[in-house]
Amino acid sequence: MKNCIVIQSGGPTAAINASLAGVIKRASEVGYDHVYGGINGIVGVLSQNICDLTEKMNADPDFIEKLKVTPAMYLGSCRLRLPDPNAEQAVYESLYSYFRSHDIETFFGIGGNDSMDTVMKLASFFSKKDHPISVIGIPKTIDNDLLCTDHTPGFGSAAKYVAATLREMAYDTMIYPVKSITIVEVMGRDSGWLTAAAALARTNEINAPQLIYLPEVPFSIENCIADTRSLLKERNSVLIAVSEGVKDANGDYISAADAKKDKFGHAMLSGAGKALEHILGQALGVKIRSVELNIPQRCAAHLASKTDLDEAFGLAGAGVDLAEEKKTGLMATMVRESGDDYRISYGSVPVSEVANGVKSVPRDFINERGNDVTDKMVKYLKPLIQGEVEVPFNEGLPDFIPIPHLQENAD
Repeated sequence: MKNCIVIQSGGPTAAINASLAGVIKRASEVGYDHVYGGINGIVGVLSQNICDLTEKMNADPDFIEKLKVTPAMYLGSCRLRLPDPNAEQAVYESLYSYFRSHDIETFFGIGGNDSMDTVMKLASFFSKKDHPISVIGIPKTIDNDLLCTDHTPGFGSAAKYVAATLREMAYDTMIYPVKSITIVEVMGRDSGWLTAAAALARTNEINAPQLIYLPEVPFSIENCIADTRSLLKERNSVLIAVSEGVKDANGDYISAADAKKDKFGHAMLSGAGKALEHILGQALGVKIRSVELNIPQRCAAHLASKTDLDEAFGLAGAGVDLAEEKKTGLMATMVRESGDDYRISYGSVPVSEVANGVKSVPRDFINERGNDVTDKMVKYLKPLIQGEVEVPFNEGLPDFIPIPHLQENAD
């Protein structure tokens, strides 16, 4: 018997279920008898709460295709940092015994920065066993901030949603002949990739948003006021895209004076848009509003990028192939090929080079004043949002796979 187990963890995306589908499909093709899924990430595995994904696939011939276009996370998620395997081995011994009792030879972890920490720790412990268990990381995050990969599954769809929403908002903001400012806060704690995607909203006729602020460049309140005032002299409406993680020259979040922190020690940010609304409103005295895109930007399946979902599915399959080569402690990656036409190939890196790190936007992707992105950024982003996904509809609304296994009451 040859089995494997897969988890999803971290924040949801429009593409992470395509990654899951890729694992199930490829694992079945290469001879795994059962693909198990941990409900609610590593927490579910620790509590032995798993499901048989192979059975679900065999019971419904359309399961894989439906799963690809279902948003969020079919298996559910968690945010739990495993202890140091050298200091607290009991947790890992328990997992190892459980895996061996189910003939599990491979563990696949689909997730972002912190999820790769889990992959790294499991790989380190299991590799020392007489019967090693392969551990492979499969990346996902809308933040696009994982090191060593050109981009991450989930980012292209989120970028497409941000750009489309900003374009629609640009039309909305121009209908009244009055001076106004609209501020749109986009997710991105330490990297501004997703906020940068707002630049794709622009057309030859409409240059909106006019200002884009990323956390990689220190935010200057004085410059922001001056830039906005100058724009209001030329036009009635100004649209601004700002990352939730913008910081001042001292490295302080402009919205996080009393921020709470999550279990990984990251500031739980919100309010950059509101902070700017107050600052610019006081300084400029015009009609002003702020909008948080918030959770809709994470997994808007109805506006997903086909390129994103196709790559998520393919990269997950490449992760399975790494395990088939008896490799462990690796994260599957995407490599952008050189040339004018967009092409990617699949590779891998030691997960230790990725876990807990952050890939920031290069300085040459941001203009000198720090209030916009450059053509290099636009060229990087455009291929990632291409193509539309056929989402099934029922009675006028998207129709997704049911998730009753995630609707049970928590303890």
